[in-house]
Amino acid sequence: MRYNTLSANKNTTKKEWILIDAESKILGRLASKIAYHIRGKNKTNFTPNIDCGDNVVVINSEKIKFTGNKMTDKKYISHTGYPGGQRSTTPIEIMNKFPNRIIEKAVKGMLPKNRLGRKLFNNLYVYEGDIHPHQAQKPKKIDN
Repeated sequence: MRYNTLSANKNTTKKEWILIDAESKILGRLASKIAYHIRGKNKTNFTPNIDCGDNVVVINSEKIKFTGNKMTDKKYISHTGYPGGQRSTTPIEIMNKFPNRIIEKAVKGMLPKNRLGRKLFNNLYVYEGDIHPHQAQKPKKIDN
């Protein structure tokens, strides 16, 4: 007997909407679960080179937690492109200005570093508070 491996494509994938509450969750563990769902690894027809993942809506991003002293000791490093242009910020500084970016940075680092990864990142929606504009899509709440 022969068994053919079925590969998912754009027409056969069924994208769903998932709602995740980030309140009092640890950043790294939450980000890995989000990346897992965005990538589509929880589905039986997972194909590595196709966007077969779900759309993920994250609420209460300002209530995320860090373990240990990471809130003050961790550094996010960026570069302006000019000589001597290396800048570093701490999670506290980012949380005060843009609480959504902490989760976005963590999830983006867990996605592939190619065209597919950049496309998959567009399936993530992070919001402060518990109100989001995706009620019409009826996202399923997932408890992690």
